[in-house]
Amino acid sequence: MNMKIETTRLDFMRHGQPEGGQLYRGHGVDDPLSEKGWWQMKNNSQLVNDWEVIITSPMQRCLSFAQYLSKERNIDYHIIDDLKEVGFGDWEGKSRQWLKENRLQEYQDFYLNPVLNRPKGAEPLQQFKDRISHSIELILKQYTGKKCLIIAHAGVIRASLGWCINAPIINWYQAQVDPGSISRFSYNKKQAKLEFFNYYPL
Repeated sequence: MNMKIETTRLDFMRHGQPEGGQLYRGHGVDDPLSEKGWWQMKNNSQLVNDWEVIITSPMQRCLSFAQYLSKERNIDYHIIDDLKEVGFGDWEGKSRQWLKENRLQEYQDFYLNPVLNRPKGAEPLQQFKDRISHSIELILKQYTGKKCLIIAHAGVIRASLGWCINAPIINWYQAQVDPGSISRFSYNKKQAKLEFFNYYPL
């Protein structure tokens, strides 16, 4: 007798633009969503209407929308602390332009090899990879067969892509993750599958 294999769907949505514009925000800077950020998330979330559970980072740029959508659609939400963004050390709160003007070599070195050339005090990417992989395994265990919305950060979504397709850490930053975008992965106990990535038609 064939047993039906349950597929778990993981839809990752990146938070919208926070107040203060585009800055390096890890888990040391917790700015709220801007008006534009709310608009990005509200509009793109209308594209999917079958989520059964919401899982969120504890950072307010994710959590506030999770709470809103939970109430709006009568879906339970759950916080996983390890879904917070990778720590950027002393880059936290700084813009790309500031880094280019004040720490150009450090900035260039980072994008040549973000694994070896971490900002001072930043979280090691292998450590980050391990906590995101652990978070995904926890979600797959607790919500087997569910259609999950996971509200998180660009780094978390890049790490999840790495988990899905076994991409080396050094290649993660080649993936564009726009504010409010949705990326879909699925898992059926045999394999993980990338269905689409960085979907933001607006």
